[in-house]
Amino acid sequence: MEKTIPAARCEEASAASDPIRYDFDRIVERRGTDCVKYDALQEPFGRTDVMPLWVADMDFETPPFIIEALRRRLEHPVLGYGIEPEEYRPAIIDWIRSHHGWEVRPEWIAYIPGIVKGIGMAVNALVAEDEKVVIQPPVYHPFRLVPEGNHRQVVFNPLRERPDGSYEMDFENLERIVDAKCRMLILSNPHNPGGIVWDRETLCRLADFCARRGMIVIADEIHCDMALWGNRHIPFASVSEAAARCSITFGAPTKTFNIAGIVSSYAIVPDKALRERFFAWLEASELDAPNLFAPIATIAAFRHGEPWRQQMLRYIEGNVEEVIEYCAREIPAIRPLRPQASFLVWLDCRALGLPHEELVRLFVDKARLGLNDGAMFGPGGEGFMRLNVAEPRSVIREALGRLRDAVAATEKGAGSAEASANPAK
Repeated sequence: MEKTIPAARCEEASAASDPIRYDFDRIVERRGTDCVKYDALQEPFGRTDVMPLWVADMDFETPPFIIEALRRRLEHPVLGYGIEPEEYRPAIIDWIRSHHGWEVRPEWIAYIPGIVKGIGMAVNALVAEDEKVVIQPPVYHPFRLVPEGNHRQVVFNPLRERPDGSYEMDFENLERIVDAKCRMLILSNPHNPGGIVWDRETLCRLADFCARRGMIVIADEIHCDMALWGNRHIPFASVSEAAARCSITFGAPTKTFNIAGIVSSYAIVPDKALRERFFAWLEASELDAPNLFAPIATIAAFRHGEPWRQQMLRYIEGNVEEVIEYCAREIPAIRPLRPQASFLVWLDCRALGLPHEELVRLFVDKARLGLNDGAMFGPGGEGFMRLNVAEPRSVIREALGRLRDAVAATEKGAGSAEASANPAK
């Protein structure tokens, strides 16, 4: 017999004699907890009454085995300086080996205080001020904002859209735009917002290209443990000697296990020379020293999290199917791109025929939905919106109903305006 528990209850799954079914349908009230997703709506949306489906964290409860591990530590009355637990690196190594077939060595790993911060650190440590950083839009906007904010020039190598709406890398364009000053390429693997699990051939080709030119690849692989429908993530550094030689991989359990606020990220650098350059820069300012709770949460996630992860992924798949089927049936002018990984769905809204500013107003002011504006992801993002489906299914259904009604009202208004302008028709 299955047990159904709220995801925040303290009992560990391993302690139960019966299989546990986690409850992802449960609504959790997050307002008033000083969370970005709910308590910081005014600035990006101009109003606070939108349904927030933007920031990439989940509205599912953080798994109980993580909460319990943190609670056990908090039972001790002293929160002083800590050291890295012996189990920290083995937990990371074993997880990556069992899930992605990549054999990582302990000395390749260093803690970093967040992946976006890690990008900034890598840019400052490894890219001179007169050198350039290559990104592949449409892509996660800090890939552009962080180098630019650190006074490095950003060069665009836009992804090429396929007829089915998916994307591929444009290597011909990459050859044209890269010059001797291009020192770094930031790779989103799996890709955000497109949900692409890059294939081995593409990653090998990118590695060869960058290694030949002495370019460093920063591989952001934070969504690597969220491959859907049998897709398999391939770590960039694992595909070849060239990839291992030229890359820094950033990873974390935070997206998969909904612990973004814990900040438990890490860097993996197989190449000794590159590792010494980057890790020495981190160590000089103690940026590689984790906070007290990050290793605890990481160990709990990677040692006890597989049953929860599997159930969460099946639930996310159901939400994605809900969005795709609903749009096809009720809002055919909006075409969701089926993600191969992650809980983010890239919505192609171009068939609505709206200027991008009007598209944003449709979502925010008419549907009262707070999604990420596709334009923020750079060239190729206009006419798109990014939807976070890591929500109870009732929330997704309400959001889709709001969107349907807003689109229908817009289309009706456009039809009435056309009829008024052409009374003879």
